Amino acid sequence: MFSSEASTSMKEWGRELAVLLGVVEGLTEFLPVSSTGHLILVGHALGFTGAVAGTVEISIQLGAILAVIAYERDKLASFLMKAAQEQAALRALIRAHRKMSGGRQGWRSLLQHSADRQRNLWFLVGLGVAFVPAGIIGYFAHGWIETHLFNPRTVAASLIIGGLIILGVEARRSRVRITQLEQIGVTTALWVGLAQCVSLIPGISRSGATIVGGLLAGMDRERATEYSFLLALPTMIAATTYKFLKSSALLTTEDLVWLALGLLVSFIVAWAVIAAFLTFVQRHTLRVFAYYRIVIGLAVLWAIR
Repeated sequence: MFSSEASTSMKEWGRELAVLLGVVEGLTEFLPVSSTGHLILVGHALGFTGAVAGTVEISIQLGAILAVIAYERDKLASFLMKAAQEQAALRALIRAHRKMSGGRQGWRSLLQHSADRQRNLWFLVGLGVAFVPAGIIGYFAHGWIETHLFNPRTVAASLIIGGLIILGVEARRSRVRITQLEQIGVTTALWVGLAQCVSLIPGISRSGATIVGGLLAGMDRERATEYSFLLALPTMIAATTYKFLKSSALLTTEDLVWLALGLLVSFIVAWAVIAAFLTFVQRHTLRVFAYYRIVIGLAVLWAIR
């Protein structure tokens, strides 16, 4: 199943590898099955491993990022526009507050008032807060993670563990209290951000970790899924930009051409998956993905035994 002949460039496979990786990335990025894990498994199966493969496996996520921006463009524009208006209102409120007695309790009350009234602004603040934990850990630990955990055995174990966690969460659902994105405050966002840290282990799944985190924090399944999509923007933009700038010298001009093709394919496939998955979670649980993860994980462990 896994090739013993390693390749350090995309040019040996060319268009076929670019399209395959683009399809795998687009299909798996926003499903709770781990896109990085699947890319690692495909790369090892084909013998596409090493530093260039690691760079491609991260950089190709840019196509999926662009798909989220394109699919959610109206909602993102609305959040940004309303948040700008609310920021101006908050500044005016702070100026008025400073003219009054400004004890600690007063500031706490002001912030609570703002959080209740200016929900678009605090939703975007929450996205930033949710990004921070994984961003910090990823910055300092990414080298160790790539060196020690980017392998089929880790991916297989993580797939199985993640599948069992999904089954456990679906069997014991928390009370739903968040049915609109605007209801997601900073505290809830932080819980989801902490859950996202676990996804730094390849095979766990960023989407899976954040959706499960959202469910445990009281979101309904559709809101948890959509929030996972939006949280992907700062997380994946930071990860892909950092990785590409750090390792782009490893890529030849031909590698960049094939990577661009992979990005295009992942963009198209991811757009379709986003639409289909949002429809799916309105009527179904995530158990089918949990079973898929467990089966694939066991199959990989059997293949590399």
